[in-house]
Amino acid sequence: MELKELIRDFEYTLVKGEISQNVSELVYDSRKLCKGCVFVCVKGANFDGHSAALEASKKGAAAVIVEQDVETEGDTAVIKVENTRYAMAHIASAWYGYPSRQLKTIGVTGTKGKTTTTYLIKSILENAGYKVGLIGTIEVIIGDTHIPAKNTTPESYVIQEYFKQMVKEGCDAVVMEVSSQGLMLHRTAAIDFDLGIFTNIEPDHIGPNEHTSFEHYLECKSLLFKQCKTGILNGDDKHLKAILEGHTCKVETYGLGDDVDIKAEDIKLTTGRGYLGVSFRTEGLINVQAEVDTPGKFSVYNSLCAIAVCRHFDINEEDIKKALKAAKVKGRIEMIHVSDDFTLMIDYAHNAMALESLLTTLKEYNPARLVCVFGCGGNRSKLRRYEMGEVSGNLADLTVITSDNPRFEEPLDIIKDIEEGIGKTSGKHISIPDRKEAIRYVIKNGQPGDVIVLAGKGHEDYQEIKGVKYPMDERVLIDEVLKEG
Repeated sequence: MELKELIRDFEYTLVKGEISQNVSELVYDSRKLCKGCVFVCVKGANFDGHSAALEASKKGAAAVIVEQDVETEGDTAVIKVENTRYAMAHIASAWYGYPSRQLKTIGVTGTKGKTTTTYLIKSILENAGYKVGLIGTIEVIIGDTHIPAKNTTPESYVIQEYFKQMVKEGCDAVVMEVSSQGLMLHRTAAIDFDLGIFTNIEPDHIGPNEHTSFEHYLECKSLLFKQCKTGILNGDDKHLKAILEGHTCKVETYGLGDDVDIKAEDIKLTTGRGYLGVSFRTEGLINVQAEVDTPGKFSVYNSLCAIAVCRHFDINEEDIKKALKAAKVKGRIEMIHVSDDFTLMIDYAHNAMALESLLTTLKEYNPARLVCVFGCGGNRSKLRRYEMGEVSGNLADLTVITSDNPRFEEPLDIIKDIEEGIGKTSGKHISIPDRKEAIRYVIKNGQPGDVIVLAGKGHEDYQEIKGVKYPMDERVLIDEVLKEG
């Protein structure tokens, strides 16, 4: 492919060299420089690619893409742009043949609910006969291939490579989580999303290495609605107006309030043999009677969002109902059937805010006892331990404190900190450092009507101890406990 074809989708200044030349590879990692490549000089947290521009030219790079003046030698073209990350997104899209144009693209952004919503959408679409790729916090799914995720939203080059593979696999659509960092760093810049989804927003990811303020966090989230054709948004969120500031898309809303396009009515909590759920019906742009086997109001919001997406595909009501009922998300209020008498679930809640939300939701089902099993990661803020201990002590009838990822700390030291937090409450607790034994305890001592939640690990299938990640999947541990009797 010629260089001029790769750079035609953004503004640039040709500082030096020719653009009518063939390119052998697209590179943004200086360790992969090769003859004939285009090297995009990206400023990272620990390394500035501009410092490798001279090396790239010495190795025969066809061009370097830069934001600032650099030293080069030979015939290497120097192309100056305002933002190299933005340029890289468009170069990668062109390099792989604009694969997103061959897919129905759905981007999901928000503070909470992104992961669950993407899986719900994938489930519904596939139940209706579509083949759907997925990019998200847990994994990337391309056909039968599951790739563990490193970032919620990968680098633009990687996204376009995944899209290309999805097209080859015959996918009709892709649903992906779009993080605020991904938007801020232009990882999704070259994607014209067919649908942009907004779940909700609250203060999060604010700090020196992420967003400088809540306003900046909100501004980054809003970028999705300047690059999608139709926006589907939570109409009940108090920041809706700010998220839509300067939007260029058509707008549809969902929620529980009156001023939305798709509204949930007649919400009822449901229970069954070893599971909790919720049923509701929708009114407005689409009318469906639905039930999901996950509890609480946030399950209604996630489901409403997925239902709203269905309007933009050829999907009938029965397919929607069937898919919602069957949908599961690994580690997100994931019900594991171990008894008809009590309910056991796995959830990723690993901070005080998430744990409080989860336990508060579960208490609405009036369980005989609410039992919470959790630990906290080592080499992380001690405040989280105190806070989570206090939350569980206040809300759970019994807390079983155990290990999570102790990393380089002693598990008993972490447990002691959690005990200090729970000591501020009147909640009952016991400590069982071995996580499998903690799980064995709650299963063997489960009582009729109990709701038991294993919090913190979620989709993770390892335990990190002294710098080594050992295999540990709670689903496997549960299965072993049941088989061992």
